[in-house]
Amino acid sequence: MLKTRIFIGFLLFAGPLLFAQRNLDSLENQLATENNDSLRFLILLKLSKESEFFDYAKARLYAYEAKDVANKINTDWAKGTLFFRLAFLETMEGDYSEALKYDLECVRLYSENKDSVRLSRALNDAGGDYRDLGQYDDGYFYLTQSFRIIKNHNKVPTNEDSLIMAIVLHNIGTVFTELGQFDIAYGHLKAAEKISTDIHDIEGPAYTFNELGELFQKKKDFYQAEKYLLAALGEARRLKIRLLVPLTQFHLASLYRDKKDFNRSLLYYDSVIVQQTNIHNRFGLAECDLGKGMVMSRSGNFEAAEKFYAKSLATSKELNARNLTLSCYKELASLYEIKKDFAKSLLYLKQHDALRETIFSEAAMEKLFQYQISFETENKDTEIAALSRDRTRQDFEIKRQELISNILVIVVALTVILLFTVYRSGRRRKRINRLLLEHQEEIKKRSGELEQLNQVKDKFFSIISHDLRSPMNALAGTLELLEQKHISQDEFAELSKSLKTQFNHTRTLINNLLNWTLLQMDKLTIQSEKVLVHAKVEESFSALGNLYPKNIKMENLVDKNITAYADPNIINLVLRNLILNAIKFTENGGRIWISAVEKGTEIIVSVSDNGIGIKSEIKKMLFENTAGYSTRGTANEKGTGLGLILCKEFVEKNGGRIWVESEMDKGTTFYFTLPASNSLLRS
Repeated sequence: MLKTRIFIGFLLFAGPLLFAQRNLDSLENQLATENNDSLRFLILLKLSKESEFFDYAKARLYAYEAKDVANKINTDWAKGTLFFRLAFLETMEGDYSEALKYDLECVRLYSENKDSVRLSRALNDAGGDYRDLGQYDDGYFYLTQSFRIIKNHNKVPTNEDSLIMAIVLHNIGTVFTELGQFDIAYGHLKAAEKISTDIHDIEGPAYTFNELGELFQKKKDFYQAEKYLLAALGEARRLKIRLLVPLTQFHLASLYRDKKDFNRSLLYYDSVIVQQTNIHNRFGLAECDLGKGMVMSRSGNFEAAEKFYAKSLATSKELNARNLTLSCYKELASLYEIKKDFAKSLLYLKQHDALRETIFSEAAMEKLFQYQISFETENKDTEIAALSRDRTRQDFEIKRQELISNILVIVVALTVILLFTVYRSGRRRKRINRLLLEHQEEIKKRSGELEQLNQVKDKFFSIISHDLRSPMNALAGTLELLEQKHISQDEFAELSKSLKTQFNHTRTLINNLLNWTLLQMDKLTIQSEKVLVHAKVEESFSALGNLYPKNIKMENLVDKNITAYADPNIINLVLRNLILNAIKFTENGGRIWISAVEKGTEIIVSVSDNGIGIKSEIKKMLFENTAGYSTRGTANEKGTGLGLILCKEFVEKNGGRIWVESEMDKGTTFYFTLPASNSLLRS
C-alpha cells in the first residue's frame, strides 16, 4: 500500500516541532504535563504512530484519545489529520471498508475547504480502498480525480506535487494489474517510476519493484517476477518500509506456490503471518490462509486445505473483501470437485460466478474503460497544448535568431571593409612591433642570465675569500715552520690531523662549488638509470667513514632490493652531503643510519642521526638558494651552506622532493625522494 507514505507526509506537515521526540516514555511524560489541547492532540498522534508496529491495540487507543481532543478543538485541520490516522490504522488491520469511511470524510472536508493538496491525497487513499475492496471502477474514478487535481495545482509542480502524481499513477497501475490489463498497468507503473526518479524519491523503486513482481507473476513470467520481488524486498528492508516487507513476502510466497516450491512458499507465508499478527491485519492473515490452503490442496492435503479456505472465507466476508471472497469461492469449488463432492463444488462455483459478475460486470468495466479513455485523452490534450506552447516559443526564437543573424551579417560586412582599409597600413606596423618585442625579450633573457652569472660570481668569490684562503694559509704556514725546523715531530703529527680535517672540508667545498656552478649555468645533464639504493649508501659510507676523526657508528638499513630510477652521480652527491652534514652535527660516539621505503611511485630515503638537532627557526633557512645557512659542528667543523642547497637542487632536477625533521638534542632526519624503478611501468 502507498497510503503509508501519504499519511507520514501529513503528520510531518502537521507538527514538525513534535517529531524531534522519539521515546514513548518521554512523550507520555510530556502528555501528562501538557495542558494545551492542540499540543496534546499532536502528542497523541505521535504516540499512536510510534506504537503501531509493536502494540497495535495501544496505537488505536491513542488515536481514539486524540479523537476526543479533536472534538474539543473542533477545527478542520484536527479532524482531517485524525481521519487520516484512523484510516491508516484500519488499513493496517485490513478493514478497507472502515478505512474508506474515514477517507471519504477527508474527501468531503478538504473539498469544502478547497485544499487541493490534501484533497488529492484523500482521493488517492479512497481510490486505494475501493481497489482493495474489488470496486475497480470507483477506485479508478477516485484515483484519476486525484491526479487531475494535483496536476492542476501548480503551473510548475513542486516535489510534493510530483510525489503525489507518482503515487497515484502507481495505484492506477495496480488497478489494471488486478484486471489483467498488463500492458496498461506496466505503462502507468513506468510513468510513476520516471517521476520518482526525477524527484529522487528513494522509496519509489521499492514499491515499483513489488508491483512489477506481482504483474509478471500474474503473466506467468516467474523469472522476471522473482527478480523484481527480491529486489523489492531488499530495498524495503534497507529503507525499513515496514508495511511493504510483509506485502512483498506475501507475493514471493504466492510466486513459489505457483512454481510448486511449496516448502519455500510456506516459509514466506509463515513469516508474513507473524508480521500481520503483530499489527492485527486481518485481511493479510486471511490472504495467507487462502495461500496456505492452496499449497495444501496442491500437495494433496485436502483436509488442511479445506480448513484454511473456510477460515479465509469467513474473514473476507466480515471485511467485505470481495476479491478475496471471490478467490475463496474459486478454490473451494475446485477442492470439492477434486473430492468428488459435486454438490458443494457447484454451490461455490455459482457463488463465484455471481460475485464475479458483480465485480467485473460489463457496465462497471465499460464505465472504467470510458474513464481510462477520457483520462488518456485529457492528458494527451494537455501534452498537445504544452507542445503547442513550446512550438510557439520555438517559432518566436527562430525569428529572433534570424533577425540577429541578419544584423550580424551587416556588422561583419562593415567590419571587413574597415579592416581591409587599415590592414595594409597596420601590417607593417605589426611586423615592426613584433621585431621590437622579440628584441626586448632577447634583451630581457640576456639580462637575466647576466644577473644570474653575477650572483654566481659574487657567491663564488665570497666563499673563496672566506673558506679557501684560511686552509691555504694554514698549510703554507705549517710547511714554512717545517722547513725551518721550528716544530717537533709530535707537533707536526698533531697539526696534520687539523690540516687533514681542513683539507677534507676544502675538497668538499670545491666539489660543491663546481657542481653548484654547473647547475646555475644549466650545464649539467641528468642521465637516469636503475640504481640499487643500498649499494649507493655503502659506497658513501666507505668513502666518508675514515675522513673524520669522530668515532661515529654508520648503519645501512636500506633493503637490498629497493631500486630507484635516478642519476647515480646525483644520488652520490646528495647522500654524501647529507652524511657529512650528519657527521658534522653528531657528537663523538654517536650514530648515523640510512633507511628507504617504497611508497607508490617513489622511494623515500631518510638520513638520520642522533646529534644535536636543528632549531625550528633555522630549518626554514637551510634550503634558501640566495643565502644558505651554515654553523660550526660539534668538533668546530666549518660549513658553507652550499651542501644542502645543492642537495635540494639536485633532488628536484631528478624529479624528487627534500625536507627535514628535527628535535633539539634528539637528532635530525633529512628525507628525499627518488622515482621508483617500477614507476616506468606505471607511466
